[in-house]
Amino acid sequence: MFVKSALLFLLLIGLACTQMQPHENVVVFKESGRFAGWPANYGIWSWGNEIVVGFTLGYFKIKEGHMIDPEEPSVPRFTRSLDGGQTWSIEIPSFLDENGTEPEAVDCPGGFDFTHPDFAMMVRYSRFYISLDRCKTWQGPFILPDFGRIQILARTDYTVNSKHDLTAFMASAKDDGKEGWPFCARTRDGAKTWEFISWIGPQPAEGGYAIMPSTVRTSQTGYLSMIRRRAITDGKRSYWIESFTSDDNGQSWNFFNKPAVTNAGNPGHLIRLKDCRLLLTYGHRAAPFGIRAKISADDGSSWSEEIILRDDGGCWDLGYPRTVQRPDGKVVAVYYFNDEENTERYLAATIFDPQRF
Repeated sequence: MFVKSALLFLLLIGLACTQMQPHENVVVFKESGRFAGWPANYGIWSWGNEIVVGFTLGYFKIKEGHMIDPEEPSVPRFTRSLDGGQTWSIEIPSFLDENGTEPEAVDCPGGFDFTHPDFAMMVRYSRFYISLDRCKTWQGPFILPDFGRIQILARTDYTVNSKHDLTAFMASAKDDGKEGWPFCARTRDGAKTWEFISWIGPQPAEGGYAIMPSTVRTSQTGYLSMIRRRAITDGKRSYWIESFTSDDNGQSWNFFNKPAVTNAGNPGHLIRLKDCRLLLTYGHRAAPFGIRAKISADDGSSWSEEIILRDDGGCWDLGYPRTVQRPDGKVVAVYYFNDEENTERYLAATIFDPQRF
């Protein structure tokens, strides 16, 4: 009787521990000898439990910096899940030709319906692409205007205002031609023409940058945007994420500076959860290397303590997350990762319930 009771007790403890696990990690794409990375350079889109993420696929090479072989081709790829991030399949973008080459960008004809139920837009540097079938096929690439700047350094970050009206949050080169200075622009004719709206914050000083905004609506006329920052002070580099707010649909911006996330250089991704709280996910490129998050219940005025999603990375070359929430309330954060410094970089996902935090 005692043995049976003890076994039952251990079974219940094991079940409770299983239920208490705050998250699970899933391998999205991993192949020996390959470098898979940088989802934040492409974007993430979801329709219920159908999730699509873009990434760069190259070849792994042990060297200084990012361990992607510059002598071998690297190509864009998409990965799709139909079951809320549990399993994934790899797709070749429809805008590549039979040789895997991307065509020259052309002027956009405009007239796109941004409220189409299967709409997605991807913004990459100086061009953009539009899909009306959940990223299965893409129209484009289309030319982004240079807005009078030397170079556009955009990634996917936008809000749909109405059928033909969309605001995008991008970055350009600074006056010295180097990275970077964020701004917002707007199209009112389905992406045929674009209007520069405003800079998000002042131009960073020499050696510094402000890039890769991630933005959510806070009201009918309000925005909160999280900006990836770097500065050089007395010859030493520092990296962090800071925030700006707008109360007039992006016409002007105010420095908010919360949270003070010092993560050694990684973009954050900001989403609004179904319970109206905000979730910020980001890579942490200092030891212990991994993926972290913060939650705000007051539109960024205050934030939770850091949530450690992973701290088992092998080195700094990881992160760039993009995150969505599933219909059941769980969150799927997709990023690139490594197990050891000299092993391949691969795509992974962490699935967790934000209600636990």
